[in-house]
Amino acid sequence: MPHIRVLSPVGEVKRHVLTAPPLPSDLKGKTIGFLDNTKTNFDRLVADMSGLLRERFGVKAVVHRKKANAATPAAREILEELAKACDLVFAGSAD
Repeated sequence: MPHIRVLSPVGEVKRHVLTAPPLPSDLKGKTIGFLDNTKTNFDRLVADMSGLLRERFGVKAVVHRKKANAATPAAREILEELAKACDLVFAGSAD
């Protein structure tokens, strides 16, 4: 007699509670990061924003890193670098 194997499509729900640190009240002297998802024109936006952040808000440095592509998560190394180097990080998209 043949056997039929039935698989359940119901997955296990895992919850992780994360607490985000408060946003800085001032950007002066801070390092700002941008995580680029590689869509068209985001690099241009970052270049323009970098200048404005330095001129208007006294940002010390800007770190710009790109994901491999828009469909996949950022590599762990990129996330760790941004977390260590930056006071605030923006994840971005453009077209």
